[in-house]
Amino acid sequence: MKLTFDGDWRATVTGAPLRSTPRFDFPGQRVRIAEYADMEEWQRFLVETFGSQEWLWDAPDELRFDQAGRELVGAGFRLPYESAPAEDSARVPATPPVRPGGLRADEARDFRLEVTTELCRAPGDTVLTCLRELDVLDEPLDARIGIAPDVALLVQHGTVVGWSLTDPARYLTTGFAAADPAPPAPATRLLFTECLDLITTPLLDAVRRRDPAALTSFRALDHKLRNQREDRHRTDALLAIIGNLVEDYADRPAERKP
Repeated sequence: MKLTFDGDWRATVTGAPLRSTPRFDFPGQRVRIAEYADMEEWQRFLVETFGSQEWLWDAPDELRFDQAGRELVGAGFRLPYESAPAEDSARVPATPPVRPGGLRADEARDFRLEVTTELCRAPGDTVLTCLRELDVLDEPLDARIGIAPDVALLVQHGTVVGWSLTDPARYLTTGFAAADPAPPAPATRLLFTECLDLITTPLLDAVRRRDPAALTSFRALDHKLRNQREDRHRTDALLAIIGNLVEDYADRPAERKP
């Protein structure tokens, strides 16, 4: 199967997906799939590979390929800022099933992979599906290419139209740190959904307006996160966003207009 990116850039699906465990950097709202462990290694990785990457003020998603064999060696995806309506999330098709596979670039040159704009959440946030646009749901998908554990590219008419992350709570972390290899606690899964509810809906705008009910919801969630004793690595990743929002909006008095 041939896949098209950025209009005319193409890659061939192979039988060798990435083995790297995904890292869901919750404060950064992005998923990384690569072996680099810090900023310095990431920058070296970008120099030694080609494909789609950040450049100055441009921040597309990443697919990186090695220079020698043109094989996919890493990826990075940003989550959209807002969740799609529940009725649209319910339209995400269950078929076709994920087919594990890697990618080999047809030629060694850079391209641009647009970030997705629509976040579709399965019940219980067992799967996050990020789409280029909701019109994708009007037609069936051609394929789901599992480029790494629990990460798949969504293909329609030979073009990549989105990606998905299964069991996102399992991969919660911060920055470049590896995710905890132990399964997430049931309480963490519930807190993960609460956090997504608050940061991907209009409630976040209400917090920024310092709406009292919205601020109460954030303070309550902040309290739960700080007092959960188990699964602290994942819980701290969730707290990194919620705690900052509470500090910025709930714990500071509103500025008076002159």
